[in-house]
Amino acid sequence: MTPSELHPMIERHAAWFFRKGGGIRLNLSLADLPGVDLSRAMLQSAKFSGANLSGAKLIGAKLCGADLFAVHFEDADLTEADLTSADLRGAYLRRAKLHGANLNGADLRGGALLQPRGDEVIGFTTANAVGAKFDDAVLATANMAGADLSHASLRRADCTNARMNGCVLVEAKLEGVNFTRCNLRRANLAGADLSGANLGGANLSLAILDGASLKGANLAGTNLAGVDLTRAEMAGSKTLHSAELLPDALQSALAMHRRWLESEGAEGARACLSGADLSHADLAGVDLSGAELRNTRLVSARLANAALVMADLTGANLCGANLESAKLDGVNLTGADLSDAKLRNTRFLPVRLREADGAATGRLWNANLSRARLARADLTNADLRGALLVGGDLAGACLRGANLTEAQIENARFAGADLADALLPAGAPLVAAG
Repeated sequence: MTPSELHPMIERHAAWFFRKGGGIRLNLSLADLPGVDLSRAMLQSAKFSGANLSGAKLIGAKLCGADLFAVHFEDADLTEADLTSADLRGAYLRRAKLHGANLNGADLRGGALLQPRGDEVIGFTTANAVGAKFDDAVLATANMAGADLSHASLRRADCTNARMNGCVLVEAKLEGVNFTRCNLRRANLAGADLSGANLGGANLSLAILDGASLKGANLAGTNLAGVDLTRAEMAGSKTLHSAELLPDALQSALAMHRRWLESEGAEGARACLSGADLSHADLAGVDLSGAELRNTRLVSARLANAALVMADLTGANLCGANLESAKLDGVNLTGADLSDAKLRNTRFLPVRLREADGAATGRLWNANLSRARLARADLTNADLRGALLVGGDLAGACLRGANLTEAQIENARFAGADLADALLPAGAPLVAAG
């Protein structure tokens, strides 16, 4: 079909759309139009289902409410096109350019294309937008469930209230995207860059975030149920529970605990948070010394520079937690899981016990990490003097420059651990780093 043939058809379509005489709705279903230039054309509610528009130019085209079901848009240029409420189910958008396009309310789910006559299914396919460019696009309320957006770029796109459950966003560029209240349940975001993204109120339950970057991202109020963030980069992110966003009961417990510490037990109450789920909580710099945290979940929690002196964390889950430069003197971490935890420059020193009147007893209360799991933990320059590591698992841990003098390491496992420049207990058996 030549441009000279298309032009009058588009004019008649405009007459139809604006309800003028002689108008006929444009129907190019299954048409073969590779490389066609329809830039800035008025194509609202036109029918293109199954058409081949690969490499086509649709810059600034008006495609609101258009039937684009299973259209082949590979390498097409839809920059600043208006696709509001368009039907893009099963569309093939591989490497398409949609910079600044408006897809508000568009439907990009999978779909099955039927033969023109009869009911034979040509094939069911998910919307394929691998490598597509959606930078600055408006995708608010769009339904993209199950779409393949691997390696796509959506920088600064507006995905507010979009349905992206089950989407494949592997290594997608998602910097600065607004995902407020977006449904990303079971989405695959492995290796994706979500730096500075706003995920406030989004549903990320059961999503895959291995190797993803969430630097500076807003995760306040985000549903992260069943999500493993131990291999995600979380630096500078506003996590699910920052101190001011914790439930009222927990905030009250922390406030009472602070009074208890400041008054040396005369006022307030010791925090008893055993069994609580504080995963992803931002507790950096908080003083939880003496707190009862047995079996508490602190997965990927931020506890850098926190004080947990004499705290009871028996059986606690601290996988992937950040405890860098924290003070854990005399802590009880018996049977706790600190796999992949960040413990650089962290202190695990003994506490000198005193009588009620302050007189020294001459006894020490050592930090207890017996049977604790510290596999792949980063203990660079950690101070573990006198710590109990009996039966602990430090396989693959980094202990470069760590101080373990006088530590008890009987039956502890160090397979694959990095012990360069570490100070080991006198007379300790040779521990190979491989």
